[in-house]
Amino acid sequence: MQRWLTLIGIGEDGPAGLGDEAKRLIASAPVVFGGARHIELMQPLIEGQQQLWSSPFEKSIAAVLARRGMPTVVLASGDPFFYGVGATLSRHVPISEMAVIPAPSSFSLAASRLGWPLQEVTVLSLHGRPLDLIRPHLHPGRKILALTSDGQGPTELAQLLRDAGFGQSTLTILEALGGAKERVSTQQAVDLAPTGINDLNLCGIEVVAAQDARILPLSAGLDDSLFEHDGQITKREIRALTLSALALRRGELLWDIGAGSGSIGIEWMLADPSMRAIAIEASGERAARIRRNAASFGVPGLTIIEGTAPQALDGLPTPDAIFIGGGGSDAGVLEAAIDRLKQGGRLVANAVTTEMEALLLAEHARRGGSLIRIDIARAAPIGGMTGWRPAMPVTQWSWVKP
Repeated sequence: MQRWLTLIGIGEDGPAGLGDEAKRLIASAPVVFGGARHIELMQPLIEGQQQLWSSPFEKSIAAVLARRGMPTVVLASGDPFFYGVGATLSRHVPISEMAVIPAPSSFSLAASRLGWPLQEVTVLSLHGRPLDLIRPHLHPGRKILALTSDGQGPTELAQLLRDAGFGQSTLTILEALGGAKERVSTQQAVDLAPTGINDLNLCGIEVVAAQDARILPLSAGLDDSLFEHDGQITKREIRALTLSALALRRGELLWDIGAGSGSIGIEWMLADPSMRAIAIEASGERAARIRRNAASFGVPGLTIIEGTAPQALDGLPTPDAIFIGGGGSDAGVLEAAIDRLKQGGRLVANAVTTEMEALLLAEHARRGGSLIRIDIARAAPIGGMTGWRPAMPVTQWSWVKP
């Protein structure tokens, strides 16, 4: 089929920023789709029908698809395939049926204004997404470009930085880049006050950390003190070994059964933005705690199911990996987990009780896999001296479903 769908990236400078071919395609298109701002900017060129995006957006996608085979133009901001409509449309229309004329993305424009090499910068879209997503990236000396949702975004972002101990970070607000209303201003996050900021803005952040800043290390096995918990948490050293046994792979889904504080699911998601996790927890109080932990670690997308396994597992999407915590002894939970795990999926179960250990020993004898015993001792005061205090030993069974 001919390339019937044309995606054209535009900037705040309107037609002046387009090449002749893009102008010709817009002028000759029977139908032009775009947001209100896009249509307004291209008004001098559009001769065909103007189609504003509908709400919900799926209606507009259906309208575009209904024109399959007929010349259609879609206007987008900057690069349609960089946090743009191109990503959505490509899930429905093969690239062989598209022509794409990108413009510089707002991130490219921001980097050019700041003189920041893009390959050395963390690029985030916080447009319509939780600001908490920036938390894992707050490391001293890091440069971040963050697209916000509206004029309140920079102020809210500055407050988050202050609260997390990064108030001395330099915050550059880049507004309406490439247009007549472009404005660039720089302040420290601690000093930022609302100044009628344009809804179209990015923030350039040069991260400076105070001594008490909440920095999330990149390694597995984060310090227990970073988590809010009531004592039911997979401890740091055990957690690092558990994550190693889970053998994380990009884009996978984890079930964390008996999630407690949510530490395993949270670290699973911190490993890569593509990772997904479902925390299953029977206690309402702990489920609320998991939700707070997920936000404070910058993984608000962690799904939390409040309920008791195995009943709470019904209807959940098939996992690539499953973790079962150490306190249980219900053979039904383990059996249900094994049954729901996909072929080739990994299961890791920890036992701290003799009852749970007996289950794992039996499953290892029946199914094989790997069985290890983990003994940790920590130095602690004994009178005026120091000695070793052993933690509860953990038996860990790891298994891959054939």
